[in-house]
Amino acid sequence: MTDSTTPDRLHAAMAARVARADLPGLVTVVARGDQARIDPIGTLTLGGTAPMRPDTIFRITSMTKPVLGVATMMLVEEGRLALDEPVDRLLPELAGRGVLRRLDGPLDDTAPAARPSTVEDLLTFRMGHGLLFEPSFQPGYPIVTATDALGLAIGPPDPRTPHGPDEWLRRFGTLPLMHQPGEHWQYDSAAEVLGVLVARAAGRSLPEFLADRIFAPLGMVDTGFTVPAAHADRLAGLYAGDPATGAPAEQEVSGPGEWAAPPAFPSGANGLVSTAPDYLAFARLLLRKGVHQGRRLLSEHSVELITSNHLTPEQIAAGGPVLDGYGWGYCVSVAVTPDEASPVPGGYGWTGGYGTSWFTDPDRDLIAIVLTQTTDFLFDGGLAEFRKLA
Repeated sequence: MTDSTTPDRLHAAMAARVARADLPGLVTVVARGDQARIDPIGTLTLGGTAPMRPDTIFRITSMTKPVLGVATMMLVEEGRLALDEPVDRLLPELAGRGVLRRLDGPLDDTAPAARPSTVEDLLTFRMGHGLLFEPSFQPGYPIVTATDALGLAIGPPDPRTPHGPDEWLRRFGTLPLMHQPGEHWQYDSAAEVLGVLVARAAGRSLPEFLADRIFAPLGMVDTGFTVPAAHADRLAGLYAGDPATGAPAEQEVSGPGEWAAPPAFPSGANGLVSTAPDYLAFARLLLRKGVHQGRRLLSEHSVELITSNHLTPEQIAAGGPVLDGYGWGYCVSVAVTPDEASPVPGGYGWTGGYGTSWFTDPDRDLIAIVLTQTTDFLFDGGLAEFRKLA
């Protein structure tokens, strides 16, 4: 680990945020080598008495994406997918789509795609469709309105789409692309499509494949798309700042009832719940170059591809507030310059919109994870403070 005072400083800083009711509680993880400190602080709910525990269950939302990247590369290694192959082979619903001539133009004003989207385009989020951030978040362009009208639920985890994977993809395939494949980095849509692709390539549902090939081998016993009734009391409460007061307010979405049954659409973008020990096992798999307890689950080359930047400087610059100057590997962000976590570029990880985050610093052999269920933690200085102290 680091010097003996560092864990105490991290605990004190996070406990102070809980004490002043910025959030009800959190779980932090700092691991180096075989050592790990998992530190639960506070309570599951504001005003509640049930304490945070090492095995508290969190909605990890977009921290699902890195898991999907690993699953994809497992299929690539088996020859069921190829990085440079068009996705149309297994996703014929997406064949022959046009590309908008103008982002704010009508849906029928398109040009032919220069080439099909590939598996690697999905992994690097350059398939040609995703969230927009200029001139505002999801401006009222026809393509944005049409995407919303189809009930695709791209972006926020809630409300969920009511459509199963096949119907979801059929609807998505009726939309034109926003950009030529390979040209622009755009968030979220590619991961939703990639989840459908992985299931079709595997010949089984996404939950089944992830459980069999990743969760079971790694001992991730509490990670999945549902929370069993026997463990519902371990699901942390969900909060966001009240617009009027700024104080954390309990959210009505994503309660235990929503997690009691399998979702219609198992989202590879934001659909998982997990715990601190579970996600630490996943992070260690990547840090140890694909090996878990002496068993190789993924090749070292695949791990290098996942955790290396594949974007051009121009694509990074156009990535908006989501990329925030970071590069992108296969479903993970990658530091291309020194940052508050490390003076050496090459660290990687990702964040979940409900208040969770993970980064790995290979140069220091360091993994750091923070799990909350208070969205404001990501923006009120909490995450930045955690990263600095971790």
